[in-house]
Amino acid sequence: MEQNIFHLQYALDTFYFLVCGALVMWMAAGFSMLEAGLVRSKNTTEILTKNVALYAISCTMYLACGYELMYDGGYFLNNITMIDLEATLHQFGQREGGFTGDAIYSQASDFFFQVVFVATAMSIVSGAVAERMKLWAFLIFTAVLTAVIYPIEGSWTWGNNTVFGLYKLSELGFSDFAGSGVVHLAGASAALSGVLLLGARNGKYSANGKVNAIPGANLPLATLGTFILWMGWFGFNGGSVLKLSDIGNANTIAAVFVNTNAAAAGGALAALILAKTLFKKADLTMVLNGALAGLVAITAEPSTPSPLQATLFGALGGLLVIVSIIGLDRLRIDDPVGAISVHGVVGLFGLLIVPITNKVATFSGQIIGAVTIFAWVFIASYSVWLLLKVTMGIRVSEEEEYEGVDKSDCGLEAYPEFT
Repeated sequence: MEQNIFHLQYALDTFYFLVCGALVMWMAAGFSMLEAGLVRSKNTTEILTKNVALYAISCTMYLACGYELMYDGGYFLNNITMIDLEATLHQFGQREGGFTGDAIYSQASDFFFQVVFVATAMSIVSGAVAERMKLWAFLIFTAVLTAVIYPIEGSWTWGNNTVFGLYKLSELGFSDFAGSGVVHLAGASAALSGVLLLGARNGKYSANGKVNAIPGANLPLATLGTFILWMGWFGFNGGSVLKLSDIGNANTIAAVFVNTNAAAAGGALAALILAKTLFKKADLTMVLNGALAGLVAITAEPSTPSPLQATLFGALGGLLVIVSIIGLDRLRIDDPVGAISVHGVVGLFGLLIVPITNKVATFSGQIIGAVTIFAWVFIASYSVWLLLKVTMGIRVSEEEEYEGVDKSDCGLEAYPEFT
């Protein structure tokens, strides 16, 4: 009887993990559509190429060494699908309370769920450096981030390793349920380091300090991308519960889905109202980023807030992202899609509000964790970007930027009949 229960629980948890991983993988399409809609038409093919290539590179590098590094040699390629059922059955049968208190799933499903998170972190970088970065410099950086930089910081949080042998973040009261810091703040930190070295797009900022708007080419595509990301986020947050096969965790998953959706709605509405107040117009791009900001804000802890609290947290994220986008422009930090604001500034906000509803977390622990993640990813990424800059260069020529990187990098135009 116990063995039958174990097999059923194992199958349910593994299947749920895989389905949630597939939803997160679908977010790659969301990032592709969002970024393709928010860049100019002459750079569309290149941004799509980057998103397809970064996903493939992320999966390959994390498979080759990233997962091993993040989880301290959890398993190697040859036994990725192997499990000793009898040994595992005995192990879980010895635990108090039987099987119901533990997440039991295939190690292969765990790897799959983790690898799509890595690709998500790298997708954040893609939009921030759009329209002026060399394709191959970006792809080389992708390999380094997904193989080394991200796995190391992930090992300090979800992998439970010490930070350079000094301390464990979890022991300091740090908690990040689904990755506001581990994924989103990390991706934004890497993006910021690249943007600072890369510089702004030509024509974005005038000598007199004026900020010139550079509209995206396809707002319907950007809207579609946002809805794809919104849907994929249910797998992102819901899968992070790690377990489906008992009543308690099933109820937690339902709460996570409700709160994730509520936060996104709150973020979109708050951004819409603030955009109307500040600009006298209902700015669609701000509404889209507001929805994404709400999702990022709730990601650090979607299981403990009430739905109304989740809506409020999302709304605060939606307000914060507009303020951040305006502030970064005043600092002449050019981010074509608002990725640094959405994932970095709001990711930090998401970490800081965790102790409000999760009493296990502490404000000091959240601050230390956020500073640790930012410092490591920013410094390591800046070093890699700088090395690439002095060797092969990271920025396209002025002529290539003027004509669009579609021609210079890909030799194809996304909309040739309109050229």
